[in-house]
Amino acid sequence: MKQVFTTRITQLLGIDHPVVCGGMTTVGRAELAAAVSNAGALGMVTALTTGSPENLALEIAKTRELTDRPFGINLTILPTINPVPFDEYADVIASSGVAAVETAGRNPEQYIAKFKEGGLVCIHKAVSVRHALTAQRIGVDIVSIDGFECAGHPGEDDVSNMVLVPAASRQLDIPVLASGGFGNGQGLVAALALGAEGINMGTRFVATHEAPVHNNIKQAYVDSSERDTRLLYRPLRNTARFLKNEVTEAVLQIQQDKGQDLQFEDVRELVAGPRQREAWLEGNKDRGVITTGMVVGLIDDIPSCSELVERIVTEAADIVEQGLPSKLAG
Repeated sequence: MKQVFTTRITQLLGIDHPVVCGGMTTVGRAELAAAVSNAGALGMVTALTTGSPENLALEIAKTRELTDRPFGINLTILPTINPVPFDEYADVIASSGVAAVETAGRNPEQYIAKFKEGGLVCIHKAVSVRHALTAQRIGVDIVSIDGFECAGHPGEDDVSNMVLVPAASRQLDIPVLASGGFGNGQGLVAALALGAEGINMGTRFVATHEAPVHNNIKQAYVDSSERDTRLLYRPLRNTARFLKNEVTEAVLQIQQDKGQDLQFEDVRELVAGPRQREAWLEGNKDRGVITTGMVVGLIDDIPSCSELVERIVTEAADIVEQGLPSKLAG
């Protein structure tokens, strides 16, 4: 479809629509990244999901076989159970020639110059205004503001995007992506009205034809409401949001029993990566934790990425051109 919205984000990334697919563990593979990019948005390969820097290079090559449109690489820099060669991943990304890199977790300052030398647009996920300002100071080009609604790690401040996006937008000079709670045209219009210049979606792209996860998980998303996520690890100050299932309830019970004495080892076996992958790929949603945002309550079908992006943009344009003017007095 033709380009409807032009923002600094579409211009920086060379995409048709101000929609980005954020990095997602297990889900962020070549087939989904390419499908999102072919739809005119920005697809994202998740580096750590590939398992090694060498495999990441192969995944990038595979993505290039599936699309000639811009796509990016996510590098999430967080503490891990097993050591991760972040420097080697960064080297592969910097030399890859992709359009963008999306960093998350720890401050990525040590890698920014390398990414810029490689010609990449640098996106950083931030869960607070103070972190967003730091990202701008170290040279990031776009900040993805993750509100309380988001999947994964929303931080510890519990500020929703209704406040966080405008609070960040009015203090930053660089453009803002709104992330967390977005999955339709209403959300895109709201994000633009709040001062963002695009939306970053993860959970909504899971429930698409091309997402490389079991159909049981996609259907679980369709069947869920906005109340069907749970926040884990709060006593550890590493809060993360997941789809409600038997594992989240078991972890919450352990957290309640242990209180402030909780250690990660108390829940490690339940939330381990292999169990997460089994849940995603084998379709047993009660096998492991499944990273999911509150927008799951707005998902009621499983379209292709192309259908989804076109629907979002068309809905947003209709709201701007017809819906909002019809509500103006006089």
